Amino acid sequence: MQTKDLYKVLGVGKGASQGEVRRAYRKLAREHHPDANRDDPKAEERFKEVQHAYEVLSNPEKRREYDEGPRAYFGGAPRGGAEGRSDANISDLFGSFGDIFGGAGRERTTTRGEDVTVSVNLRFKDALEGITTRVAAPVEEACDKCRGTGAAPGTTRRMCPECSGRGIRSRDQGFFALSEPCGRCGGEGAIVEKPCAGCSGSGRLRRNKSVTVKIPAGARDGMKIRVPGRGSAGKKSGPPGDLYVLTRVAEHPVFERRGDDFLVDVPVSLVEAALGAEIEAPRPGGGTVKLRLPAGTQDGKRFKVRGAGAPRAKGGGEPGNLVVRVRLVVPKKLNKREKEILEALAEERDEHVREGLLRKAREAEQR
Repeated sequence: MQTKDLYKVLGVGKGASQGEVRRAYRKLAREHHPDANRDDPKAEERFKEVQHAYEVLSNPEKRREYDEGPRAYFGGAPRGGAEGRSDANISDLFGSFGDIFGGAGRERTTTRGEDVTVSVNLRFKDALEGITTRVAAPVEEACDKCRGTGAAPGTTRRMCPECSGRGIRSRDQGFFALSEPCGRCGGEGAIVEKPCAGCSGSGRLRRNKSVTVKIPAGARDGMKIRVPGRGSAGKKSGPPGDLYVLTRVAEHPVFERRGDDFLVDVPVSLVEAALGAEIEAPRPGGGTVKLRLPAGTQDGKRFKVRGAGAPRAKGGGEPGNLVVRVRLVVPKKLNKREKEILEALAEERDEHVREGLLRKAREAEQR
């Protein structure tokens, strides 16, 4: 049952002329067409509402029955004659599509090419500093022999005799008519009598196209880089798709990447940690950085060196940081003199470093 006011759908009054109805329909069809609203999932639903409203209000007989109310509009099969048949109005509807999008029927409806995704393997240094490289992209392009028509050279596609070039066929269902793609031409509106030998009539060939890609400095593993217009070719002169390059960055034996920061473990001797010292740490891309350890530095302590990390590949701004994590190195073998020194130190300090831990464990058992 009809639930929406068809006049409101088109934005016209009940006394609107056929010319006003047609102009309102063309404006809304352009605005809500799915090809112009790829990111809006509800665009197709609005487009269908506009189609239906125009189908009814552009037909004088249907419009009269709609104005009389539900009983006349839904009361039975359509009256005889071409004026009351749905297919006559559908023909007018698709004729309007031709006016809106630059052609007759479905034959000139363009289709955007498919996006293509490829991976590129990068060395750690190349990802850090940036590099321009070439990738092989498996894309679909128009056949050179038939120039994308699918017809053998010297021949052309001709209008489909089953649907008269509309690309759809209508089946009467009482008052309404159901539309479906034409089985003869597959909804294209045209057929190829003698297919091109180069592409077997498809009009397209899959090829590996070499594309130059600029990898920005600071690229991370798993980053997607978009190269506009370098994907597969569009159909019927439609725009090409995009190429997406997925970066795969080799791991470094010393540095661990965390976002735009790098983490490096630096070994520190027992004496350096206890007394404090100035140490050097390796820097991504080469060279070293110096930092001062305070006396009593503990194992696992982290120090941040600002701006010594990776450049920010997206959005610019300050580079990331280098995080230096202290790893205390305990000697595995001691000579006699070293043992005496450590034993004297232990006796001098008389420390009970585990006393607090044991106390917490006992308290937890008593709860």
